[in-house]
Amino acid sequence: MDFFDAIEKRRTVRDFENEEIEDEVIKKIIEAGFHAPTNDHMRDWHFIVIKDKATVIKLLDVIPKGISEEEMNALIRDWNLSDSEQQGCYRNAVPKQYRMLADASVVVIPLLKQKTNILFADHLSYLNGFASIWCCIENIFLAATALDYGCSLRIPLGDEGEWSRKVLGYPKDYLMPCFIGIGRPKKDAAEVKQKAIDFNDRIHWNGWM
Repeated sequence: MDFFDAIEKRRTVRDFENEEIEDEVIKKIIEAGFHAPTNDHMRDWHFIVIKDKATVIKLLDVIPKGISEEEMNALIRDWNLSDSEQQGCYRNAVPKQYRMLADASVVVIPLLKQKTNILFADHLSYLNGFASIWCCIENIFLAATALDYGCSLRIPLGDEGEWSRKVLGYPKDYLMPCFIGIGRPKKDAAEVKQKAIDFNDRIHWNGWM
């Protein structure tokens, strides 16, 4: 697949086929992540790849399995989601937070050695390590897309990060930035309408003009 085709085609996928992914394919997807820029040139990243469904279900035990219409409406109101297309994205995404990972062929947990407290960083440069692994994660998404797979992503909420550490046993000096589900997109997977953006309006030449 052409590089720009992969960028254009990349979407968050939350509906997966019941299909296994070969280990070599998973390795190839993760290897792409290691070509991302890194703040200290060490790429001190690790990935826990979970194919065992019992482990996946245990890992996801702290994630809500659904949301009522009343709760969904309250969320939209509390988060001030006034745009109709943005609301549509959230209405598709929020109820699937558990299932999009439970139904994925594999769940990948990226880990970075975070040397500073990202929630109380004194300077933006303290976030370099955190920023670097997100470059890595985007490479993983693009590599999966190029191989006709899709990815879902969840940022841990509340105690989900510490629960994952308890279930998976990774060291305390490593931080999990997200859950990643990888699988073959269902043929009838929902395609949520994205807001059209004219990128020309977002480019400013030689200053904010």
